[in-house]
Formats: sequence, structure tokens, C-alpha cells
Amino acid sequence: MINTNLKFWRRELGLTQAQMAEKLGIKRSLVGAYEEGRAEPKLLTLVNMARLFGITLDALVTTDFSKKKNAKAAILQLQAQKSNDPTPTRPGGALRVLALTVDKEENENIELVPQKAAAGYLNGYADPEYLEELPKFRLPMLGTGGTYRAFEIAGDSMLPIASGTVIVGRYVDDWLTLKDGTPCIVVSSKEGIVFKRVFNRLKDGAMLALHSDNPVYSPYEIGVEDVVEIWEAKAYISSTFPIADLSLTRLASIVLDLQQQVSTLKKA
Repeated sequence: MINTNLKFWRRELGLTQAQMAEKLGIKRSLVGAYEEGRAEPKLLTLVNMARLFGITLDALVTTDFSKKKNAKAAILQLQAQKSNDPTPTRPGGALRVLALTVDKEENENIELVPQKAAAGYLNGYADPEYLEELPKFRLPMLGTGGTYRAFEIAGDSMLPIASGTVIVGRYVDDWLTLKDGTPCIVVSSKEGIVFKRVFNRLKDGAMLALHSDNPVYSPYEIGVEDVVEIWEAKAYISSTFPIADLSLTRLASIVLDLQQQVSTLKKA
């Protein structure tokens, strides 16, 4: 199936095997081997193929596009879903394919996006070459269900989770399934990377309401058209241990008091 699909889409795009290899970042001989069925592409290569062809990964491995009728029907279906869905589950409707990296055993990595790389992530989140440059690790206790990515958060809006904590999130493909109050990393074109509790307003107004655990920070809404990715928080890694017998309200009060003192010192 994959070999016939690769050959079909390469010809549809008018590419030689050498040009296809260049776009996928592999050797030309591998393209020939894949098309002849002598070798199977790695998961990362399959993801890159799907992105290049503008189809889902599932369609790439299950649909025989070598039959023109099937190919046209599938493409029309994807285009219709993209244009008719008023509250898409993700940008670009069904055409959104997640870029990822794998280790030598074909296990998905957890890429770490540190604070200093947060700005660059908005431009590189779909670029496999960018992801390859990020630090990577694995957490076996998370299991094999889903794709995970880690983000180092900044600020005190989600106390008692402190600034500098690494949040490990699982990729949310269908945003409509998000339950109110779910802690998530939200990547958007306007806000960048933020860690908030998400309240689902997609059906009513194509919006997400983002709430902080720190009551000092007011909740706000963000339009679905500005959202790039959502990662449901599943674990966190921190070198700061919570303070015993100190309520969240008290913590927020202490932080606010410190902020006011700093502001007063700056004015003096």
C-alpha cells in the first residue's frame, strides 16, 4: 500500500525520485526501495510523506491512492471537511499532521521545549529538522498511547507549580473532547506557549477559556483560529518541592505582596 501510494503521489507532484528524496531528507536509493517494496519507511519518514502529500497519516497507510477514483474522492472529502467545519478540531481541519522524532528502536521521543526555545517553537513546531535539534528523553511510565512533548513553563500563574517546571503533555488531536478544567499546554499565535486550565467553548463560540490556578491572574478567552497545538498535561518535572501547610490563596498573597514590594523599590 505505502509503496504504491508513494509512487502515485510522487508522480502527482511531478517529482523525480531524487527530488522526492531531497524533500523527505533521505537518500534517493531509499525512495526506489520504498516504491519497489524492498524496504519499509520509518515512522518519521511516513509522517513527512503525509505532510508533503497533504493527507493524514492514516490515509497514507490505509487508502490505495493508485486508483484515481479513490484518490480524488479522498481529497475531496478532506477539502470538504476543512471548508465546512465551523469549529475545526485543529488548524487546517483533517490536514494537520503532527511532526515528531523517534529513536533507533522506532520509539517516539519526548522533545523538550525549554523557555529559551519557546519563541522559535511557533515557527518550528511542524519542522522535523527543528525538532531534531531539541533535547529528547523518554518516560516509560507514560506508556505507548499517544504522543508526548515537554515544555518548560515560566511565571507563577499556575502556583504551586513553580516557574521553570517542565510539563509533559499528551497531544490533543480532537479539541472538542477537552473537558472543562483540564490542565493543558496551549500553543497559540498570539499568546505563545502557556500552561492553563482549559474550559471548552468551541461549540458555543469557537473559543477556549483559559484559567490560571493563581487567583491573582484573571481568566481570558482565545479564538480557536489562533490556537496551533494543545497538549494535555500528564506529568511534571520540578526541582522545587511544594511548601507544606501553605494554601494556594496564601501563596498567591505572598507573591502579590512581593510583586508590590518590587514595584515600590523600582519607583524609589
